[in-house]
Amino acid sequence: MIRLHNVSKTYFKSPVKAVDDLSLEVKPGEIFGFLGPNGAGKSTTIKIITGILTPDSGTVEINGVNLADDPIAAKSLVGYVPDNHEMYDALKGIEYLQFVGTMYGVRAADLKRKIDEYAALFELTDAIPDMIGSYSHGMKQKLSVIAALVHDPKVWILDEPLTGLDPQSAYQLKTLMRKQAEAGNTVFFSSHVIDVVEKVCDRIGIINHGKLVAVDTLDNIRADGKVSLESLFLTITSKNERQDAPDDASDDGEGK
Repeated sequence: MIRLHNVSKTYFKSPVKAVDDLSLEVKPGEIFGFLGPNGAGKSTTIKIITGILTPDSGTVEINGVNLADDPIAAKSLVGYVPDNHEMYDALKGIEYLQFVGTMYGVRAADLKRKIDEYAALFELTDAIPDMIGSYSHGMKQKLSVIAALVHDPKVWILDEPLTGLDPQSAYQLKTLMRKQAEAGNTVFFSSHVIDVVEKVCDRIGIINHGKLVAVDTLDNIRADGKVSLESLFLTITSKNERQDAPDDASDDGEGK
């Protein structure tokens, strides 16, 4: 479970809130899709949930653990796949996975079993003895996914996880997301690939200008049951843009 209550975040010297009074609950056993235009606040929200960023106000709970009160306990419940591949290039793939597993306190025998299982699933078995610096973009993405799963997290957070994955690996990732949810865990999934979100997610949230503008099941959001999520997304975000625009063009400071 993820619970955000009145969370706000402003970056240094910016007059605009990157995340603006955001409240949200993501339940155990569901895949939650998080959508928004570039700069809408998606990655900032995810970095707040994972404890990478500290909110200016509001609270974050992970399975009932307040992130501010007990950050180690809260973070131990989370598996995180970031939207970049900042890894230790001087380590071998196997060394990186062993390091991550050890940091989470995974027993050696369990860690080996999980590494073997996931490496085989993502066809990375032959590559994990190699240096990460030699990996392709897609191989690093696979390694990141495996690293986020070796400690059996109760909350799995994925920020643009399909980037660089081949079709087979993307299918395996989506299958793992569903298995995690079926096991009673929480999956929080941010992506620009709207058709994937539409196919795999149980609920969807749309953020724009730091504000949550829609949260519901897909069927409830699209009242007529026929509109695609892509069309819905464009409608909601463009409507929000119009509402934010000044009523009078002369107010923009330019002379008539």
